[in-house]
Amino acid sequence: MRITASNIDTGFSRIEETATWNNETNEELKMHKIHVYPAKFPSFLISKSLQYAQDNDVVVQSIGDIFCGCGTTALEAKKNNKEFWGCDINPVATLIAKVKRENYNEETLQKYYTSIINTFNSSSLRVPKEITGNDRITYWFKSEQIQDLYKLIKSIKKNVPKGKYQKFFLVAFSNILKRTSRWLTKSIKPTIDPQKTVHKVDKVFKEQYRKMFKAVKEANEKVQVNPVATIVNQNFLKIRTKQPFLDMLITSPPYVTSYEYADLHQLSTLWLGYAKDFRDLRNGTIGSLYDSKLQKKQIETLDPLAKETYERLAQAKTKSPKAALKYFIDIKNTVDKAYSIINPGGLAVFVIGNTTHKDIYINNAKYLAKCMLNKGFGNMDVFKRNISSKILTPYRDDNGKFSNDKRQKKIYSYEFVIIAKKN
Repeated sequence: MRITASNIDTGFSRIEETATWNNETNEELKMHKIHVYPAKFPSFLISKSLQYAQDNDVVVQSIGDIFCGCGTTALEAKKNNKEFWGCDINPVATLIAKVKRENYNEETLQKYYTSIINTFNSSSLRVPKEITGNDRITYWFKSEQIQDLYKLIKSIKKNVPKGKYQKFFLVAFSNILKRTSRWLTKSIKPTIDPQKTVHKVDKVFKEQYRKMFKAVKEANEKVQVNPVATIVNQNFLKIRTKQPFLDMLITSPPYVTSYEYADLHQLSTLWLGYAKDFRDLRNGTIGSLYDSKLQKKQIETLDPLAKETYERLAQAKTKSPKAALKYFIDIKNTVDKAYSIINPGGLAVFVIGNTTHKDIYINNAKYLAKCMLNKGFGNMDVFKRNISSKILTPYRDDNGKFSNDKRQKKIYSYEFVIIAKKN
């Protein structure tokens, strides 16, 4: 549906589901599945967006993603022979993204893997106090797993020089941490499962490597191009960029009351040494409950929709009204900066859903669209897509685990694809 400043208030409520944006019949590359990631961006949305650009006579040679997460857009840009630029505030995310986007020699991977396993099997290392004395590590892991994980990461770093191959094996290491811990399986909240069967480190690492090697083999066979790509671990709102430089921006920002990604990736953060305290990585994240410093002059610039949402959350005495206000401020600033890095005539594609908190409906998509129109984006088309599937059900239990039980907490089952042109 075409959305303008004059019809946005009534138009959003009339947008009907567009089936063509729901799913893709072609199977995605195995590289997309090398590491679990919450709210993973559907890979086919990139090809859909490129088709939209072609249908509207927009030439795309470069694609960007300012919340690049685990690198779905980065890999699809490569697959479609487009240059890529992306950033993310989370170091675990950018590690995964860089690995997905790289090319690897299969013989080199096999050589390094064999060396890692041989060293792991033959070594006997004493785990230092900085690990055994870390309350978070001992909270999540049993002593046997701590010993083996330490041996494994030391084996990786001993046998694989710094660079893309070491990053490859560190991603493999990162993705086995939840299976080798007491983390509740498939939970999006940091929750211990006292009944969980904790897996052996060497067994799951071998399984993970085989999975990733198959993904590399498939990518080498199916993707024969290697356009330029840049992926940086930085907060987009603080980054200095050459302006403008993108033909198309494809991204999915977080939502109000969304995940605390720093908390969800804390196991990887702890073991990979990205921060002494994983909570430090909450700083600067959009809409974080832990980063809601506000200035009165910022609030005054907000759209009435944002102010109304804040007032309803405050009246309901929720924990997050200030976080919601900061989210709205950050999204406005994100849109403003995104506009500056897109070439004239280029496209911005934002994928975002709405949320409900304490029975208060939060219209993230409409607010984002308003920010885009206010900034000067035009020719705005909005598509509504159904995101429910066997994997992503519209219900969660109290631990944040997806459920088919309709008595559980309902989450969003639709999201919006907002496409607009920089005039």
